[in-house]
Formats: sequence, C-alpha cells, structure tokens
Amino acid sequence: MSRPTHVIQPGPPARERFQAAAGWGRAFAFDVAPGRLLLEEVRDGFATAGFSSGVATFDELAFDPFGYVMPSTSPTPKHAAYYSAAYRPAGISRTMKGALTFGKRDGAAFFHGHAIWREADGRISGGHILPEETVLAASARLQAFGLSGVTFDARPDDEINFKVFGPVATTRRDTPAERRAYGLRLRPNQDYATAIEAFCQRRGIRHARVLGGVGSTIGALFDDGRCIEPFVTEIFLSDGTVVADAAGRPEARLSIGLVDMNGQVAEGRLVRGQNPILMTIECVIVVED
Repeated sequence: MSRPTHVIQPGPPARERFQAAAGWGRAFAFDVAPGRLLLEEVRDGFATAGFSSGVATFDELAFDPFGYVMPSTSPTPKHAAYYSAAYRPAGISRTMKGALTFGKRDGAAFFHGHAIWREADGRISGGHILPEETVLAASARLQAFGLSGVTFDARPDDEINFKVFGPVATTRRDTPAERRAYGLRLRPNQDYATAIEAFCQRRGIRHARVLGGVGSTIGALFDDGRCIEPFVTEIFLSDGTVVADAAGRPEARLSIGLVDMNGQVAEGRLVRGQNPILMTIECVIVVED
C-alpha cells in the first residue's frame, strides 16, 4: 500500500481553504469529577471560567462506561472516509494523551475529541470519543484555552458531506482574556503545516502556539522516517508552534497523536509539506508576536 497525497471528496471544493474567526482567549485549567459525562464536566469547566468555546488537552482520564469509534473507509460514495461501528470496552479505559474542541452542535454544548488510550484488558487503541456515552471514572485535570468573540459551531459542509466544527465570530463577552487568538478550520487536501503557515503569513503572525488540532490527515509522515500508509486517520495535536525562519517567514512545527483505520497508534513530529489533511482539522492559533 502506498499513501495517497490527495483524496477526492464528494462535494465541490470550497474556494477558501480555511475558515477563521478572530478573537481573544485565555489559558486555564479545570478539574473533572467521576460519575458524570465528560461532556457535562467540560461544559461546566469552560462555563466556570467564563467561556462557551475553546480547546482542551489532557493526559490520563479514566472512563467507565466509554464509547468510541475509529476511522474507517466509507461504505458508500457519499463520503471520502467514514467511521467504524461504536466500541464500548468493558472496565475502565484510561487515556494517555488527547485533545478536544469544545463548542456547539445543534444549539447545545458539544465536543469533538480524539485520544490514545489503554483499555482494561491492556489493549492500546485510539479514536473519536463519543460525548454522549463517555462517563468519567476518576477525578482529573484538563488544560484548556477559552475563546472570547469566537465559537466553534458544528455546521454542514458540502465539500466533505459532514457536519463539522468551524469557527464563527460572536459577540465578545466581558471575560478577562489575555491573548489575541484565532479559531481556525483547515479544509481537505492541503498540507497541515503549510496551511497554518499561509494563514499566519496572511495575517502577519510570526510567532504563535497552535492548540487542539483535532481532525484527520491522509496517513502521516514523521520526521524520523516513519510512514503511516493507511489513508484514513484520526489525529490530535500534542504540540504545535509557529516560529519565524531565517527569512522571517512563519514556520509551523507540529507533533501529533494518531490512530489509523487498521488500529495502528503512532505519535511524532510531522514533516512539513508531506501531510495533507483528509477531512478537516480545527485548531486555535494563539498569537505571541
């Protein structure tokens, strides 16, 4: 199998290859308690800090019960890729690393979260966490970045024929916010790193942090030479920065966690210019200039 560099989507490509909204934001942390849906605890954690949207990262979260799906090929031409049937492993599953985007879907609080975890039988897996089925089994802390003036809202996208999160400008609240920030959604068949660089170049951003990064790439090529050839993946950003290169142009350095459609889990730093987006990636750009 060789990794493709382009995947045909079912709908016409949008002219603008990213969707962005400018606002402000602030980093914060919040604790979650056992016995409640992860979605409820995330919603309340953001609300307590004065936010209704943003991104969060986490290391160990314990779930029981736990529902998830994995990336998969599509059974019909209606989609370029799809997802598996739901898995509901017995016992406590514990994440090792993950990220989520928090916002709204159909007017209600919702998140899009990907992670890598260890199930009770020792199996290491990863994928897309089902918000309505995942209950916390232990206390934990999440690191978050809340947005003011921007909300991630799930809306239909004709190109990929899915309802996906995208940033929407909203009225700025009187929440203390320290950093200029952008909500950003990147569309398919463009390199993850260079798409972020083009966005930053257009806005004069030379230094930034990239947070969240939940979505999918067409396989993956890591800077240590490892290549994930199965083209359907689910990824999250474990570390992301934008720095000025020797010529003063923005250069994105992105490290991810990933699971592919065969269940292979991988982590590492991506090679710039060699990792096209499969369906979508949503992230937050925190300006540090």
